[in-house]
Amino acid sequence: MKIGILTSGGDCPGINATIRGVCKTAINHYGMEVYGIHSGFRGLLDNDIVPLDESSLTGLLNLGGTILGTSREKPFKRKAGAVSENKPAIMLQTIRERGLDCIVCIGGNGTQKTAAKLAEAGVNVVSIPKTIDNDVWGTDVSFGFDSAVTIATDAIDRLHSIASAHQRVMVIEVMGHKAGWIALHSGMAGGGDIILLPEIPFDIHRIGDAIINRLKKGKPYSIVVVAEGIPTIGGKKAAQYIAEEIEYETGFETRETVLGYIQRGGSPTAYDRNLATRMGGHATELIAQGMFGRMVALKGNAIESVPLSEVAGKLKLVTEDHDLIVQGRRMGICFG
Repeated sequence: MKIGILTSGGDCPGINATIRGVCKTAINHYGMEVYGIHSGFRGLLDNDIVPLDESSLTGLLNLGGTILGTSREKPFKRKAGAVSENKPAIMLQTIRERGLDCIVCIGGNGTQKTAAKLAEAGVNVVSIPKTIDNDVWGTDVSFGFDSAVTIATDAIDRLHSIASAHQRVMVIEVMGHKAGWIALHSGMAGGGDIILLPEIPFDIHRIGDAIINRLKKGKPYSIVVVAEGIPTIGGKKAAQYIAEEIEYETGFETRETVLGYIQRGGSPTAYDRNLATRMGGHATELIAQGMFGRMVALKGNAIESVPLSEVAGKLKLVTEDHDLIVQGRRMGICFG
C-alpha cells in the first residue's frame, strides 16, 4: 500500500513527531510505502511528492516546524468572479498518477474541511488534528497546544518579576482568534489576575475596578492575559487596546507584550511528542484496517477516531462552565 502524507496550515511544535509516528509505523510494522507531499495541498497541485524512508525520519522527534513544508492552499475554495483551474480535479489526477492509496492530512480546522471534501470526492483520507489553538472539534486535545501553553506560561512567569519591580500592570497577548484555550490555560498556570477570552464578553470598567481593588488589598501590580481575538475598538490589537483602556480607567502605568509567533516555534514538549507519536501511529492503524474518512482524536486517555464529516466546519470553544473558569472565579480571577 502507498500512502501520501502532507502538513497544511500554520506550523506548530509536534508536526515532525507526527510524521515520524505515521511513517515509522507504516514502514516498520505494516510494510507500506510512504510519500511526502510538499507544501500542503499545493504539493498535490504541483505533483511535488518524494518518497520517505527510515533515513528521512532521523532526528524528527524533537524538531520544530515541518520537514514537508506547509501552505494555506484551499483547493476547494473558489473566488467570486475568478476564472481558475479546477484544483480538485488536478489533485485527484495527481493521486491517481502516483498510485496513492490513502492521503494522511495533518492540520487544523481548514485542513479538516479540505480533507472531508477529498473524502467526499472518493479519496481515501485519514486526518490528524494539529493546532496550538486547541479548537478542532472532536478531540480533547490537539498536539501543539501543550507546547504553546508552556511557552506562554513561561512568558507570564517572567512578567511577574517585571510587574512587581515597577508596580505596574502588565498585559500579555497570546494567540487565539476565536478560541481562548491558550489564554485560559496559560493565564491560570501563570497566575494571571485578569484573563480575557473571545468567548466571554468583558466590561472594561469592571476590569479597571478589579485592578483598583487589588491595589486596595495591598497588591500593587496586576497581570492581564488576553487572547488576540477579543473584541476591540478602532481595529487596535488586543494588548494595545486593553493596556490603553486600563491606564485610562485606573491611571496606573500599564505596558503590553505581544507574544506572537514564538508560541508556534521550537521543540515540542514531552507531552506533545508523545501525543503526536500516538496519533501518528493510530492514523496508520486506521489505514491498515481500511477505516478511511476519519480524524484521529484523543478522548480522555485513549486515542480513538471520529468521522471527518462530523468535524468539518465546527469549532471547539471555551464555555463559561469550564472547570478552570469556575475555579478561577472562586479564587477571585476576573474573566471580564
